[in-house]
Amino acid sequence: MKAVICEKEQKSYELVLREVEKPIPGDNEVLVKICAASVNAGDYRVLNMGSIPKRKILGSDVAGIVEAVGKNVTRLEIGDEVVGEISADGLGGFAEYVAVSEISLVLKPKKVNFATAAAVPVAGVAALQALRNKGHLLKGQKILIWGASGGVGTFAIQLAQYFGAEVTAVCSSKKAPKIQALGVSQVTDYTTFDFTENKQRFDLVLLVHANHSLTTYKQLLAKNGICVVIGGSVPFIMSSLLLGPILSIGDKKIRTLVAKPNRQDLVFIMSLVENGKIKPYIEKTYQLHETGEAVRYLKEGQASGKVVILVSSDENKGAESASL
Repeated sequence: MKAVICEKEQKSYELVLREVEKPIPGDNEVLVKICAASVNAGDYRVLNMGSIPKRKILGSDVAGIVEAVGKNVTRLEIGDEVVGEISADGLGGFAEYVAVSEISLVLKPKKVNFATAAAVPVAGVAALQALRNKGHLLKGQKILIWGASGGVGTFAIQLAQYFGAEVTAVCSSKKAPKIQALGVSQVTDYTTFDFTENKQRFDLVLLVHANHSLTTYKQLLAKNGICVVIGGSVPFIMSSLLLGPILSIGDKKIRTLVAKPNRQDLVFIMSLVENGKIKPYIEKTYQLHETGEAVRYLKEGQASGKVVILVSSDENKGAESASL
């Protein structure tokens, strides 16, 4: 099969298309013919840190068709259309096939095409867990989403609106028109946002891509407000884990999300996608041999919404994929 392999080139790793052996599923695994996969920040962070997976194939979000099943598999059958987050299986999404545990996958709704489905798992589940589990978002609350134009941000906007919150989004001026199209209450350019002049206070501040100190963001919180760190640089995330408990003394809290794959959460979000309540936004698509370029594009911070790899000709089966 064809797969995009992490190969060492001098002092760094490159993503290169190669012919490799097709995997054979174990007793508790299924073999998935991958139709589409999506790129996440974790992919380029793995390259930066050199923590290459055993199979040397990145990619945690996949959507495809079950081609073979192990003898102990009971929930899935050959021919099932599935979607899942496969980081617990050692990654492997940037390839034509992958063998993973059946518990990493859920059935893909028939109305949702493979490309759209592949855009959901990591970003959608992270946004849901940040809003619900860490932020305890309630109907009627005011939320500020800082770094709203990426994959997690666009899911967070729509999920917050679904839960009945009033959303203010912060992103670059270039991406503002696309975010305004989501119906947010207000969109502000992060380069002109003045913390000293801003009088608004929010019940929840969601930091997807933060570029200021935690204490600066804390001042935007209303009484009993919560600031949830979901992304940013590695040093910023580490500081939030260390300083968050200290800064949470009092009625304003700082919390850091470490998102975890969750089948029930993925099923819930896929049902919202199926019913048109949530629309995964695919900003750009690439073919499998262009995966390295796709990862670089996301790393450079250019993407609005999700970046998807179209692996096979089945990726367009079902509903049309959405794009910003």
